[in-house]
Amino acid sequence: MSSVLGVSVGAGAVRVARPHAGNTAEFFTADRFDLQTQPVEGQRGEEIAADLISGIHLSTVDLDATAVGYRDDQHARTLRAAFARRQLVNYELVPEVMAAVEFLLAAGELQGYRTIALYDLGSSGLSVSVVDLVTRQLHYSERTSDIGGDYLDALIREQQIASGRIAHPADPAGLTALDTLCRRAKEQLSGNTAVAMPSEYGLVLISQENFEALIQLAVESSARLTREVITRSEQAVQAVVAIGGGAHIPLVSRTVGRWTGMPVVVPAQPETVVARGASLLARPSVLAAPTRPVPRVTGAVERPVAKTKAVATIAEPAAPLKEPGPSRRRELSVAGVAVGALVVIAALGSALGWGPQVLRGDSQKSSAQPSSAVTTAVRPPVDPTAARSTDDPTNVPISAPPQQYSPTTVEATSTTPGPNTIVVVPGLPPIVVPTIPPGVLPQIPMPGQQQRQQR
Repeated sequence: MSSVLGVSVGAGAVRVARPHAGNTAEFFTADRFDLQTQPVEGQRGEEIAADLISGIHLSTVDLDATAVGYRDDQHARTLRAAFARRQLVNYELVPEVMAAVEFLLAAGELQGYRTIALYDLGSSGLSVSVVDLVTRQLHYSERTSDIGGDYLDALIREQQIASGRIAHPADPAGLTALDTLCRRAKEQLSGNTAVAMPSEYGLVLISQENFEALIQLAVESSARLTREVITRSEQAVQAVVAIGGGAHIPLVSRTVGRWTGMPVVVPAQPETVVARGASLLARPSVLAAPTRPVPRVTGAVERPVAKTKAVATIAEPAAPLKEPGPSRRRELSVAGVAVGALVVIAALGSALGWGPQVLRGDSQKSSAQPSSAVTTAVRPPVDPTAARSTDDPTNVPISAPPQQYSPTTVEATSTTPGPNTIVVVPGLPPIVVPTIPPGVLPQIPMPGQQQRQQR
């Protein structure tokens, strides 16, 4: 029979949960799990998790899927890198919040609630998340490292050293061993009024009352953060669910309930909720048997989705466009210069008022050549002195009056190149340069030619 695996990777321990055969959604039992805990002592939790999963995969034949909970994107990247070094495949990463909600719903811990605040107090910090149980939507979440299991262990250690019963370790290894002893004392205080644990550095002796007084400010700070997260989420939160190793501390549920005014739910074995929920989210990958060897891919396996075959059509690349050759570019540049010169000459002629003379001169020159008559509207010049007396000097106009146009016939030039015709680009219509009246532009003697006399 196939089986699945759920893993949670914390700063203090790596926990593995494997549901018993038949422990499905229809016949779910919260305590029917095989649980394994591996403390993290001076090592990286991701590396320990990779070693545990590798060993379980090698020793278990019917293990089909593995789901690993992660806190954030950085944690997910670290997990993928550690698993890749062990060449692990066929696993998926699931958010810790969703894994916890999955288990709590299956166990019936959240009946009657729609929106909760998940209070997860672990070794490295506290995460508070507001979740809609119906839509499985995460509305708001915050995390802080100001309070955590390691911080509470450090408070016990410093208090024991300050009391004089414990000598300060001389090396980091001794300090780590003392922190481990203080963590065990904290865990035993969850069900005892006082604990006494001897060590090579002295006797760790602490009561429940002293412990609560020692951590009171830190726990109140976490409760204040929980209330602020609920307010910022703008959701109608109905209860707070405390998970993680810190949820075992009775002071936590009392303080959080007092600050938020809501019931606080603490499930059994709260430190394993994420691992058990991850095992419920693990889905075996349905992989078709390959017909030929394929390269092994390392990384997270996504959940199987329906696949459809598609036929890809590769279109042949179109023939590259040919750039114009040097001669073609030279012809285009000459044409551009000629057109620009014509535009300047036309503008200058219009400003000087000799447009009619140019048209008349061109018409006289072109009349001697065979052409086809084209009827256009041309305004002949009007004598400004026709209606005025020439004796009165005040009647002499400064500028010519508006010209009146009358239809006349102008013969268009033939296609035979004339003296004023420039063929710029073969195959294109020639450009006819208008005749400039004498005296408008200064005469510049050309080399080898005689200067024309003004008429």
